[in-house]
Amino acid sequence: TSVRWGGTANSIGMGAIVAKRAGDGNARCAEGLANPSGCRTRRVGIQPLPMSAPQRLDLPIDADFPVELANELARREVFNKHHYRPNSYLHKWWARRCGTTFRLILKGLVEDEALRDFLAPAGLQGKIILDPMLGGGTTLHEAIRLGANVVGADIDPIPVLQARATLTQVPLAQLEAAYQQLTDGLWRSLGAYFAVETLAGYMVPLRFMLYGVRRACACGPAIQLDSLDLRPHDEVRVDPERLGVWQGDRWQGAFIDLPAGVRLIDKRSRHCASCGEKFQVPPNLPYREQLVPLVTVAVCPEAGVEYRPVSPDDQMRLAAAQLAVSRTWQDAAFVIPPGPKSRDLHYRGIDNYRDLFSPRQQLYLWESRRLLAEFPPEIRLNLGLLISTSLEFNSLLCGYKGGNAQRPGAIRHVFAHHAYGFPYTVVENNPLFEPAGRKASGTLGQLFHDRIRRARQWAAAPAERVPAGRGSQQVPLPGEKDGGMAVLTAAELAQGQRRFLLHHGSAVDLPLPANSIDYVITDPPYFDSVQYGDLANFFRVWLQQLLPEAADWQYELDAAAIDPREPVAGAAYDYLAVLGGIFSECQRVLRPDSGRLIFTFHHGKATAWAALAGALRQARFQLVNYYVVHSESPASVHINGLNALTHDAILVLAPAVNREWQRPGWPAHADSEQFTATCARMLGWSLSNAADETDLPAAWQALLSSG
Repeated sequence: TSVRWGGTANSIGMGAIVAKRAGDGNARCAEGLANPSGCRTRRVGIQPLPMSAPQRLDLPIDADFPVELANELARREVFNKHHYRPNSYLHKWWARRCGTTFRLILKGLVEDEALRDFLAPAGLQGKIILDPMLGGGTTLHEAIRLGANVVGADIDPIPVLQARATLTQVPLAQLEAAYQQLTDGLWRSLGAYFAVETLAGYMVPLRFMLYGVRRACACGPAIQLDSLDLRPHDEVRVDPERLGVWQGDRWQGAFIDLPAGVRLIDKRSRHCASCGEKFQVPPNLPYREQLVPLVTVAVCPEAGVEYRPVSPDDQMRLAAAQLAVSRTWQDAAFVIPPGPKSRDLHYRGIDNYRDLFSPRQQLYLWESRRLLAEFPPEIRLNLGLLISTSLEFNSLLCGYKGGNAQRPGAIRHVFAHHAYGFPYTVVENNPLFEPAGRKASGTLGQLFHDRIRRARQWAAAPAERVPAGRGSQQVPLPGEKDGGMAVLTAAELAQGQRRFLLHHGSAVDLPLPANSIDYVITDPPYFDSVQYGDLANFFRVWLQQLLPEAADWQYELDAAAIDPREPVAGAAYDYLAVLGGIFSECQRVLRPDSGRLIFTFHHGKATAWAALAGALRQARFQLVNYYVVHSESPASVHINGLNALTHDAILVLAPAVNREWQRPGWPAHADSEQFTATCARMLGWSLSNAADETDLPAAWQALLSSG
């Protein structure tokens, strides 16, 4: 199977070069020049600007990129990125770009045309590629698969630890044995807390417990749920009159210990029908005390999946867990710092991360920390990250979606909307539940299968999913491996292949000699977009307990391009200053004759583009070319209905090039692709023509406020 990198069939370069390419003297014809009127264009003309000692512009990506192929692959991958690249999804991270897009970017740097095919293994042997803002690790994984040696840096320890775990080739058999040892130990310590008795008298593991939330009005107390239907197709429902649970035509029992006169309502009931007051959280009630345990869910050997009201024995187990956990963690280590996303927690009186976890979930973390100490470092790293990422499915911020017949799975994970959410039906998952012959959302066993077992099997023999009729087919890539050998010094990158060097710290000062990097490929933070550093605290406070020796857990806030604390008036300046320092360091380490800085970017605000342009000007980069590609599904829950951009600009930059860009006309704000293309052209003009950095904000504001 062949999927061509270049050629008219699969490539539409949004910035194909009109000027003569250095080295071959052949002119490329464009289909259109920059259009001041704002109409759609598919290619943009670039005129040569006299300059001494210009860069060679003979890399394939300087002139062309298979946009149509990239779009077709991305539209498929964007819905299930973890299926396309399972080995880079060990731990939760945000805003990952499509791996197929970055593979195509890297193929555009391959000198041997025979190895430039999308499905051709290798092509980057002997090259050293840097990602100074590592994030989800896409660049490192894609580059190492093609034979390159790689360097990754990040100010946050989580991306660095994830890259180290997933790129280090630990035998799967060792990970399997260690996982079994870990879970055996957890069951011995915690099994009694997660036990439940079915109505038929069987003692079985709890699958999960459902909680409602306390509300009140002038008429008295209420308990609110997302829906009174718990499983529509099984006809499992809460009866608001009898205050209990029906499963089909079987009465499963009544709830116990409810306040006198309590009403059971769903989230649509915002105001009391009697007094007209809005249902409110009772005053001064801590978050965990707002939650009322109502329903246990387990698998009965006779009845199958069984929903029944919480029993006195269940309450005794909850009380025992509360007593046990009181002897464990100290609150001081889990204080929630201020932040733009954390303010949602503070607003609800949640000031400590422990308040987001049930006593049983906290015991799970306490015992995991004890057991992890028994394993060698690389095994401990993998299992520690697995336990940490399981918290997204094992927190009191997890919602229940089993009541919606259109939504698969039982648990809505914490960051389904890239922010903290507060469900009305809260799920306390059992992380140790392992059902026979069925999947269990968010359990440690399911996560181990998906993120370690299946991921490492794929990493040992990667395959690409390519279009085939109405579906896709997996194509093996013999000779590729998604993994390599860790090194400690830059000198070790000069030999061998698939070596990786990781740096936890700011990329403004990298442990690399000048002119030692062939290409920088990255995905910088998007100015004022989702505050990943703030959200990552949710995991970081526990990772510091689980893996205390694995990283320097002091987070250097002042060196982050996006400050995870409260935003301040000078955010644009800080973004410019930090990115400018990183880009300047990239310029220092790039090879002077052929080095490229390539990254993806999109944003709707003039301040973001002006800050980016200022940072690049500070580092003396100019735009060689750009391509606009599909990056995000409009159905994604965190952008749905927000008129958000669904395209990225791939920006190809070099320190010194003969390129002059025309200033574009106004963008079509309603057209994501054309808007992104206009911004990319404006960036080229900003880097080669704007007289002073102080002119940039006004120039960008004038462009994006028009149209």
